Amino acid sequence: MLYKHVCLEAFGYVLPPNVITSAAIEGKLEALYKKLKLPFGRLEMMSGIRERRFWNEGTKPSEVSTRAGALAMQNAGVEPGEVECLLHTSVCRDYLEPATAALVHQALGLAKDATIYDISNACLGFLNGMVTLANMIELGQINRGLIVAGESSRQLVESTIDDLLNHPNPTRDNIKEAFASLTIGSGACARVMTHEHVSRFGHRLLGGATRCATEFHHLCHGNAGNMVTDSETLLHEGCRLARYTWDRTQALLGWTNSMVDRIFCHQVGSAHRRMLYSSLELDPHKDFSTVEFLGNTGSVALPMAMALGIEKSPPPPDTRIAMLGIGSGLNCLMLGVKW
Repeated sequence: MLYKHVCLEAFGYVLPPNVITSAAIEGKLEALYKKLKLPFGRLEMMSGIRERRFWNEGTKPSEVSTRAGALAMQNAGVEPGEVECLLHTSVCRDYLEPATAALVHQALGLAKDATIYDISNACLGFLNGMVTLANMIELGQINRGLIVAGESSRQLVESTIDDLLNHPNPTRDNIKEAFASLTIGSGACARVMTHEHVSRFGHRLLGGATRCATEFHHLCHGNAGNMVTDSETLLHEGCRLARYTWDRTQALLGWTNSMVDRIFCHQVGSAHRRMLYSSLELDPHKDFSTVEFLGNTGSVALPMAMALGIEKSPPPPDTRIAMLGIGSGLNCLMLGVKW
C-alpha cells in the first residue's frame, strides 16, 4: 500500500491515574510465590516492566477514548463537525453491541453524516484504523477522520491474580501461561488524519506492508477476565513475521535501515524489544520505549509511544519514521511516515 495524499495531523492521549507496580502484583501473589519457590522480582526482571496503570473503577473504554479524541481534535485544530469518519479500534469495548464508536461519536458531538464503526484486531487495531482511514482519504471519500482507542487492564490483571491464588494445584506452568496477562497496562490514544489539501502540518503517511501468520492464532487466547499465552513461541514467531513484513515495507518505500531516523514499535516487554531489533537489524536507540512505565497497553501501545516520543523530542522536517505494529493472531503491519 502506498499513499500520495494522506497526512497525520495530531495525537491526543490520556494516561490513567493509578500506578500499579510489578512489585505490588508480586506482593499479592506472595503465598503462591512461596509455595512454588519463585524469586520475587522476576516479573520486572523478565518483562522489563516496572509499573503499569489502571483507570479508576467503573471507567468505560468510551469515556477515555472520548477524552483522547477531544484532545486530538483540539491539537489538530479540527472541529467536531469536520470529522467525516470515526473508528474505535481498541480491544476493550463498552458492549458487544452497539459499537463503542457510537458512544464516542455522541459524546464528541460529531456530524450526523459521519461514518462510524469499531475495528478490532488485538494489538494491531489502531494501525488497521490508520490504514482504513488512509484508504478513504486517498480515494477522496473523506477529508478528515479520527481514530480513537481506550484500553483497560484492571479486570484482566485482577482476575488473573485471583485465578492463580484460587487454583487448587498451581504449578510453574500456570504462572508461565498467565505471565503475559500480568504485564498488561491501560491507556487511551487518538489520532486525526487528513487529506493533504486540508492538512495544517504536512506529516505524510507514505504507506507500508502487512502480513499474517494465522497458523499461530492459538498462541494467545483471551477475554476480559482471562488470557492464556504461549509467550515464548509468540515472541519467536512474531519476530519471524516482523522480519518478513519489514523487508516488504522497505521494498515498497524504497528505504534501507540506515535511512530510518526514528522508530516506534508495539510495546510488549524488554525481551521482545531486544529480539525484534536484532531480527530487523535496526538500531534500538532510534526507538522510544514506554513499556517500563506503561506495560503492554494493547492497541494503544504503539501510537501512545509515538505521541509521547514526539512530544518529548519533536522530529525535524523530513524525518523518516517507522511504525512497527504486531498483534496476536498473528498479524503484522508496518508503516512509513515522512515528518
